[in-house]
Amino acid sequence: MTLDRPRAEDPYAKLPKVAVFTVTSDDLNDGSPLNDAHASDGGNTSPQLSWSEAPEGTQSFVVTCFDPDAPTPSGFWHWAVVDIPAETKSLSAGAGASDDTLPGGAFHVRNDTGEKAFAGAAPPKGDHAHRYYFVVHAVGEQSLGVDADVSPTVVSFNLASKTLGRAVIVGTYQL
Repeated sequence: MTLDRPRAEDPYAKLPKVAVFTVTSDDLNDGSPLNDAHASDGGNTSPQLSWSEAPEGTQSFVVTCFDPDAPTPSGFWHWAVVDIPAETKSLSAGAGASDDTLPGGAFHVRNDTGEKAFAGAAPPKGDHAHRYYFVVHAVGEQSLGVDADVSPTVVSFNLASKTLGRAVIVGTYQL
């Protein structure tokens, strides 16, 4: 059975325009399928991410992973890491396991599974390939001003006015 519904639009297309910088990964190529290790059934391992050329004035970073194709009106947040120090330029594979694997004072907020960690890809069987937007947000403040108990939606709301730049890499996954 194939679910008959249209793909969601790019979740960042309607946000205010900000500077664009570069994000790369040893584990995924933009527009290509994620490895099974990055799926919920394959280990929930967050991919390695590296970034460069963040805009001047960047004081911290936030990393998120969002699936706009989830069968909900609001998509699905798989990952949100807040207050990554400005001198950090990468997260290793598996950094989404816990706060202990993050640099400096960075921390996870609860994803949509309720865990403070990376939740791997898990689209419904028979659905089209889902897109997973891994985004590094350059923030003009040392702290986003939220705590670990907020939702990724609250993080995103705060990013709307505090983001100086955005680097995006998209992986796909289908069962």
